[in-house]
Amino acid sequence: MNDNSSLIPMRGPGPMGPPPGEQAARGAALGMRPLVIECLHILRRRKWIILVVIAGALLAALVVTLLSRPVYTATTQVQVSRDENNVTNVQGVESENAGRDLEFYQTQYALLEARSLAERVARGLRLGENEDFWNAHGLDPETIDAAAVRTGQAADPRAAGDVRENAAVEMLLENIAIDPIRGSALVDVSYSSFDPELSAQIANAWVNEFIAQSIARKFDSTAEARSFLEQRLEELRGRVEDSERALVDFATARGIVTLASNTGGEGSAQFRERTLAAENLEGLNEQLIAATAARIEAEAIASGTGAAQTTPTLASLREQRALAASEIAQLSVQFEPGYPRLAALREQVATLDAAIAEEQSRIGGEAREALQSARLREAELRARVNGLSGEVLSQRRDAIQYNIYQREADTNRQLYDSLLQRYKEIGVAGVSASNIAVIDPAQPPQRPSSPNLILNLLLAAIAGSIGALGLVFVLEQSAEGVTDPSKVQELLGVPLLGSVPLVPEGDNPGELVADPKSEIAEAYFAIRSSLAFTTPQGVPRSFMLVSSQPAEGKSLSAMALALAMGRTGKSVLLIDADLRNPSAHSYLGTHRQFGLSNYLAGQDAVAELIQPVRENVDLLASGPSVPSAAELFSSERLRALVLRMAEQYDHVIVDSAPVMGLADAPLVSQAVEAVVFVAEAGRVSARGLNSALERMVAAGVPVVGAILTKLDQRSSHYGYGYEYSYDYAARSERLPVEA
Repeated sequence: MNDNSSLIPMRGPGPMGPPPGEQAARGAALGMRPLVIECLHILRRRKWIILVVIAGALLAALVVTLLSRPVYTATTQVQVSRDENNVTNVQGVESENAGRDLEFYQTQYALLEARSLAERVARGLRLGENEDFWNAHGLDPETIDAAAVRTGQAADPRAAGDVRENAAVEMLLENIAIDPIRGSALVDVSYSSFDPELSAQIANAWVNEFIAQSIARKFDSTAEARSFLEQRLEELRGRVEDSERALVDFATARGIVTLASNTGGEGSAQFRERTLAAENLEGLNEQLIAATAARIEAEAIASGTGAAQTTPTLASLREQRALAASEIAQLSVQFEPGYPRLAALREQVATLDAAIAEEQSRIGGEAREALQSARLREAELRARVNGLSGEVLSQRRDAIQYNIYQREADTNRQLYDSLLQRYKEIGVAGVSASNIAVIDPAQPPQRPSSPNLILNLLLAAIAGSIGALGLVFVLEQSAEGVTDPSKVQELLGVPLLGSVPLVPEGDNPGELVADPKSEIAEAYFAIRSSLAFTTPQGVPRSFMLVSSQPAEGKSLSAMALALAMGRTGKSVLLIDADLRNPSAHSYLGTHRQFGLSNYLAGQDAVAELIQPVRENVDLLASGPSVPSAAELFSSERLRALVLRMAEQYDHVIVDSAPVMGLADAPLVSQAVEAVVFVAEAGRVSARGLNSALERMVAAGVPVVGAILTKLDQRSSHYGYGYEYSYDYAARSERLPVEA
């Protein structure tokens, strides 16, 4: 028997191999496939489950759609503007920019779904008493009343009406839908029921009540302001009356009579009232100034220096005398003094001089009389001005207090007028047009909105797909067996030597293994090739096949490997060490009348116990049944037999009993160089397989690899492995591997 240290241990520590954990990680990394390919493999492997789940979902959707009562949805489209049309051009209580907040539209949408609005609609349409409303939602109002009576909510008819109204409100809220149109100020208000006419009626009523509620809310928002202003106006009215009464009483007591009011410059806030005394003083002062001017003029006339000494008559007389004197001067040059004409002219000049003197005397007398009169008038006016000046000065001293009363009265009056104006403005501010406008009122729909067969089938397909994927995920996660060859290294910690397809039902596995052209034979040939790389010397000289439980394909694998090696020209001895349930003889068409049990019992003629079964392949059958196989394996005879046969044959293959529940396999493993673990795909959980491997590792013999049997060839999950293995096997037949 060869030294076991020459092998590369794949399970447990050994002198020539890396630790098991490192080997597992390395094997897992090599066996990893892209996640997309992994998912595609799972989907193809579980395709019937997925199809059944999706088909069930589609069938359920079809049945539900056909049995569902048609629902009609009516939609009213409204426009909710940020700025409202201000008809009165009067600012209201709320800020003009209040509607520009980012929360404006969200607030409007929430108000459209408010319970208070549903209550207004229910009361306005009297839905609690409307039998058509309940029928349009598939409800019986009597059932609601009975439920209210049972719960004690309706003890009298009025309470029963309230219960119906509350139920109608809940029904409205359940069936109303507010859908804003993105990027616009438009909102679709939709209502759904079994009655198209009722759906349109409620959708329109909902919008109308919303507009009415919005307008009412604006008026209500000014109620508190109007109440406050009314109180303040009442207070200011009393203060205005008191202040004006005090002003009049003071003016009466002090004899202050105001005539008119005047203001300061443009934009000035100053205000002043003129009294009767001041007005009289101003008039007398103007008359005094005029009288003084008249007296000065009269003095000038009286003194003869004034311009008033010359009158039109006097001027005419002086002009006539000047003409007559001029003519006398001319005639005196030509004629004698006694010339008649000169004498006449001299008489005329003397007459004119007398007339001028008389006129001057008359003017002087009148001037003296005017001067006297002007002096008397000036003195009289000055006396009266002096008297009024004292009175005005006294009133000016009283004007300080008078102005105090005046300002208080004016201030109170201004406050009162301002509040009264604001009160009137608030009263008309609500007349502004609503910022909500109906664009398209709801019309009774001609076709039902649901159930929608196409949409329901699409949703069912999506839900079925999600459910199917979830089910596949659960099945994959709950599957404890090893079903993926690429996961053998990761789950078991040993390398995968190869995978064997499931034998089609009705076929003889023994015949398929014996046929070199069959897929199973090619799979085992690929496994034989993988065994050639498990040790530096190639295929182990002696190895055993073991499984965790019976009927996992262990015996068939042992025979198939023996035949595959025999076809390469190697001499192989197959030993059936499964004394409890032998099957190698049946696969090879021989008997077990004698065999291993005879040798272990003491017969030394081994050659008589070996049966030639195929070219280069001999069989040592299990032999007759024995009462205690473990006792026979406890001796050194099996170890000595394997050592002797390894010298006569190129390879010795031992078919052992299952590991779990029996002590045979660990005992048999002491006689061979290596162990090959056989596991049926998906049958035994990974925990069970690891437990069996741990028992074999505890025996101290390296496990060089695992064979995954009975893989469903129809599943694409394993197709890649098959194609690779079979192609490799075909090339191996053309170029035999020496091991």
